[in-house]
Amino acid sequence: MTPLLWTLIAIQIAMGMFDTFYHHEFTERLAWRPSQRRELELHSVRNMFYALLFLVLGWLEIHGLFAMIVIAVLAAEIIITLMDFVEEDLSRKLPPSERINHTLLAINYGAILVLLLPVLIHWAMQPTAIKPAYAGWLSAAATASAIGAAVFGLRDFAASRRLARMTAAPARGLVEKLSGRQTVLVTGATGFVGSRLVAALTGAGHQVIALVRNPAKTDMLPPPVTLITSLDQLPSDTAIDAIVNLAGEPIGNGLWTAAKRRQILESRTAMTGDIVGLIARLDRKPAVLVSGSAVGWYGLWQDQVLTESAKSHGCFSHELCDTWENAARPAAEHGVRVAYLRIGLVLGTDGGLVSRMLTPFEFGLGGPLGSGRQWMSWIERDDLVRLIAHVIATPDLSGPINATAPIPVTNSTFTEELARRLHRPAVLRVPGALLRRLGGDFANELLLGGQRVLPNKALSNGFVFRHETLRSAFDAIL
Repeated sequence: MTPLLWTLIAIQIAMGMFDTFYHHEFTERLAWRPSQRRELELHSVRNMFYALLFLVLGWLEIHGLFAMIVIAVLAAEIIITLMDFVEEDLSRKLPPSERINHTLLAINYGAILVLLLPVLIHWAMQPTAIKPAYAGWLSAAATASAIGAAVFGLRDFAASRRLARMTAAPARGLVEKLSGRQTVLVTGATGFVGSRLVAALTGAGHQVIALVRNPAKTDMLPPPVTLITSLDQLPSDTAIDAIVNLAGEPIGNGLWTAAKRRQILESRTAMTGDIVGLIARLDRKPAVLVSGSAVGWYGLWQDQVLTESAKSHGCFSHELCDTWENAARPAAEHGVRVAYLRIGLVLGTDGGLVSRMLTPFEFGLGGPLGSGRQWMSWIERDDLVRLIAHVIATPDLSGPINATAPIPVTNSTFTEELARRLHRPAVLRVPGALLRRLGGDFANELLLGGQRVLPNKALSNGFVFRHETLRSAFDAIL
């Protein structure tokens, strides 16, 4: 084993760690995506092979049959990696950084094999034997790498078993309130909420026109769907029964710089303005426009209960939501019923805040934010889809509608309940002063501020939540 070979192995380990922690755990969150169960099974087997190879090559010189076994393990690893490549292409879109990392891993692994195989072949031609081959700190590093690979192999195996139990309810039952066969235009159709809404509508036999910004994501939408990239593609004689407007630049994926604020605002107002323009030129107007908004409309409050008749406090969140709602209001001038969904924290494992919390909480690194006394008004994703269908089907519902579960909780209660469901502690409180220093208004409004919102309109108009309590919601999605 030459120094160059050990160097290449060290590089392989470093790139593998980056891929595991950055991509698999923190950005892609594979352990909580049911679609990636097969991929995790392959990762589990491959990691156990790596653990075996690190231990053997770090401490032993193997001859004869044992060297042949190691060669067979290397061949099996190549087959598993190829299967993994195919599985990834079939089940998810890899981000550019992960594709680059995988390419570098493949090139470096090829270089390792060029140097390692002659050594193993030489050993295989000798009488079967096992000889100690202590290499100082290299042996210690190989042992640490073997332990890490084995731990994540077991973790991936356990996660794949958990995903097998995480079976989502059929989407088609979420829009049972809609009668007949309706044509619904959905913007933001590939998003966290939009994709589930589209699946529910198509599953129930309704016609969906999906406006998508990124055509590369369209394969995540279940057929039959009419895909468009611009509202200008719809002729004036298009028959549309309802429009659900969920499109907009995400607000929680970066600090609120001046440029980010403009993107957030303009993405919503421009799209909503285009929708109003579409309505104006359609020969037959849709019956209803369900336009997105958020509980941020109310601004920052303490413990006061907020219903749809409550006033607001000025802040960027209020400015954003108020501007968004005002952009949709002119649709009423064309005889269209307009409803503004003031959506709370949407719970699900496929996106949103909870999906970002799962990994740190699973590793025991979770805890309250700041004082933990700020209110979190939440709604389980399927309940939100059901509420959208209820609004479309209920002619009396218009104006602002709070899309939150009936029982909001404080941040402390939220973190305790998530930790309970994951069987982990939640004691690492994040200081509010630190969050404010790092995140500014982003942290102050989204993480440390809050609203205690109740869905009065939805309840008084006959909507029944499947998940009124946070415990019920977490049990359903986790």
